[in-house]
Amino acid sequence: MAERRKGGVGPKRAPGDAHPVRSRSRLASAVDRASPVPLWAQVYDDLRRGILAGAYKAGFPTDSELVAHYGVSRPTVREAVRRLVAEGLVERERGRGSRVRPQPLVQPLGFLYSLFRVIEAQGVVQTSVVRRLEERRDPAVAAELGLPARAPLLFLERLRLAGEDPLALDQAWLPAALARPLLEADFSHTALYDELAARCGVEPEEGREEIRPVVPDPATRGVLGLGRGEAALLIERRTWARGAPLELRRSVVRGDRTALVAEWPRHGAAEAGRLRLLPRADEAAPAGRRLPR
Repeated sequence: MAERRKGGVGPKRAPGDAHPVRSRSRLASAVDRASPVPLWAQVYDDLRRGILAGAYKAGFPTDSELVAHYGVSRPTVREAVRRLVAEGLVERERGRGSRVRPQPLVQPLGFLYSLFRVIEAQGVVQTSVVRRLEERRDPAVAAELGLPARAPLLFLERLRLAGEDPLALDQAWLPAALARPLLEADFSHTALYDELAARCGVEPEEGREEIRPVVPDPATRGVLGLGRGEAALLIERRTWARGAPLELRRSVVRGDRTALVAEWPRHGAAEAGRLRLLPRADEAAPAGRRLPR
């Protein structure tokens, strides 16, 4: 039987162990039995700090390991982990134990951004599976872009991946007269706006975006790996360049992997980010909506 160290803390782990909980110095101060703070709350706080710091990439400890490391009872550990589950930081799976939930990717609001750059700036590789890259005609989309009904459009559909996980199903339409050189681009690991600038000599100068929750259809759920009834975010974007419509884009993004964040200074502009009340599902959508300016 392994020898126990002072303070009731379990045996020291060998380097490279699959479930590092804390260093010995951290463990010595992780639980203070003289504190008025309940033991479960102390364990919860310590585990939460570790999760947010990325300490459990190799895996989350079992209840038995936590009991040994913190020198507390199993009900205490279970209450701490239950709170982490309730907060959405940890998942419990029957027969497989607990694991840290992937944290959402932060998407800023209030300015024109590139999803490719946003994801990679957070230390995650963003690649795409190109499902469609073609020239086509779509009278409804052409109307939204302010083009004649028969105007050719460039259509790009990508499954956007964050690491190896599906994140978004992204569809973009652009005037083919302007964007036709994009047919030669490899979109597996690049940004649409980078390719637009390099191949077409144009960049979006202004834009407008609407974000609303949706329950995806079965086909989209299958592509994104969502369960039945799981919600997603529909992001609809329009951009302009040189005074003319440039792009219409619709992206269905996994709601469990995305957080939308708006920041503003004390005296910031009120228009940087807005919350708009959507009509109820039983209210008719406005007909013939055109590209707004």
